[in-house]
Amino acid sequence: MSNYLSQNWLIDRRHALKALGSFISLPLLECMVPLKAAAAEKITATPKRSAFIYLANGVHSLNYQITTAGKDYQFSRSLKPLEKHREVITPISGLHHPGALSHHHNCISVWLTGGKLGPSDRNTISVDQKMAEVSAPHTRYPSMEVAITQDSLAWTADGVRLPAMRRCSEIFASLFEEPKGGKAVQRRALRRKGSVLDANLAEVRQLEKKMGSADKGRLEQYLTSVREAEIRTRRADAWLDTPLPVISEADRQRTNRDIAATRAGDYFRTVYDLMVLAFQTDVTRVATFSLGGEGDAISIPEIGITESRHQLSHHGGDFGYMEKLTNYDTFAIEQFGYFLTRLAETNDLSGKPLLGTTMALFGSGMSYGHSHGNANLPLVFAGGTDLGLKHGSHLDFNKKSTSFQGYALGADGALTTAHYQLCSRPANSDAHMSNLLLLMAQRFGVEIDQFGDSNQVISL
Repeated sequence: MSNYLSQNWLIDRRHALKALGSFISLPLLECMVPLKAAAAEKITATPKRSAFIYLANGVHSLNYQITTAGKDYQFSRSLKPLEKHREVITPISGLHHPGALSHHHNCISVWLTGGKLGPSDRNTISVDQKMAEVSAPHTRYPSMEVAITQDSLAWTADGVRLPAMRRCSEIFASLFEEPKGGKAVQRRALRRKGSVLDANLAEVRQLEKKMGSADKGRLEQYLTSVREAEIRTRRADAWLDTPLPVISEADRQRTNRDIAATRAGDYFRTVYDLMVLAFQTDVTRVATFSLGGEGDAISIPEIGITESRHQLSHHGGDFGYMEKLTNYDTFAIEQFGYFLTRLAETNDLSGKPLLGTTMALFGSGMSYGHSHGNANLPLVFAGGTDLGLKHGSHLDFNKKSTSFQGYALGADGALTTAHYQLCSRPANSDAHMSNLLLLMAQRFGVEIDQFGDSNQVISL
């Protein structure tokens, strides 16, 4: 939109789309920001970026848990690959989502929203999309959603999950390649799609008069999806005249390819490379990456794991399964370490390392998969030191509770049972994960005092 010579297309932030007598507030769009203001932001402000990576089914907590709080902590076996990043990471223990307790596999749905799970509950906006509202005026794409299986981690303000991309070549093409047939063909297609969406809304207005209350509820969900598609379609049209970033041949070869599911590490690293490239070229500043859902996270035959992650998490005390689950945890964490290394060695458009301006959160909405425990969530928060974050310590909210009796790790069955109970029932009921999400949102520039069920903001 920077090629427009006039600004008579500007709309107010409070502008709303109207349908069936209801209103939906638009997220912050580029067409709501004057050109000079957008240009000034690019020149004077430091771009802030965020990435969220999800690991299904929790971890093998006995080999994951760090037992010492503060700066002098020792890395656990599973977290050992991150030791070289000690000064730019913060392992966090003791957080939970109250709305996800006892809801098992659905915990992925509220990992970034802090919402409630239940038959009558509707999800809320995820923190990545709150951030996208802030950064969207300055990037070609508001956010990037990737999931190796199942759905994305991103939810709109109306509780609709955004679709995920899977194939690396598909992700590369969507971010860095010209549309097939050229811009004129793409513009006609986008405007045709917009016309179809408008026609759908008009037809639905007529149908609504004949519907019962149950059907109207389903209809509202459909309309929300249509509105989201309409917003994204108009945005894509507006950006067609802005040149795509130039991608080096080395970066193209690294990322524009498809990888077999039997090469999980190669796939993980390629997605991380795509995220780094997207941040480096500033096509987006927000990304989510799900390593698979609770029911179907992939196996890793390249390290001798042919079972699914879900199968390993229900180990039933089998030593072989527990060892494989630990190896899976360590492998996934090692790939996250690769992402941090790439962020540290890659400069953004202003010549600064991406890691300093990128907050990255790795973790799960489950702690102990065998009993579906949703407390004491495994989380590692990294990067963002240029945004004022100070790392280097183990942040332990369990130890801030007077009822906490210590970590019970070891071969003794009674001790192990006590530790697993910690993974199901929070030691510190006030330690909400939404407090961490609120911190990240505020450091990103989102002007909010509360997110989800937050009750305070974490200090870091």
